[in-house]
Amino acid sequence: MKNWLVYILRCRDDTLYTGITNDLENRLQAHNEKRGARYTRARVPVTLVYQEEASSRSLACRREAAIKKLTRRKKLELIANSESV
Repeated sequence: MKNWLVYILRCRDDTLYTGITNDLENRLQAHNEKRGARYTRARVPVTLVYQEEASSRSLACRREAAIKKLTRRKKLELIANSESV
């Protein structure tokens, strides 16, 4: 069984999008083919800038919610301080 991932994308307009998946490669492809989230459809191409593992969908959802509450500055710090991508 695949682990869940929380990820952050940098969109073409330099905004950040946070999501979860258990198949990152396919999810990134979907985003870049405008089959992903509505938010990213108008902002392709997107680039993966951060990822972290979660042991369950529930934990991934909680972490996604926590990241989404961060300010842009805090998200950029999280990205800068990671070695995950």
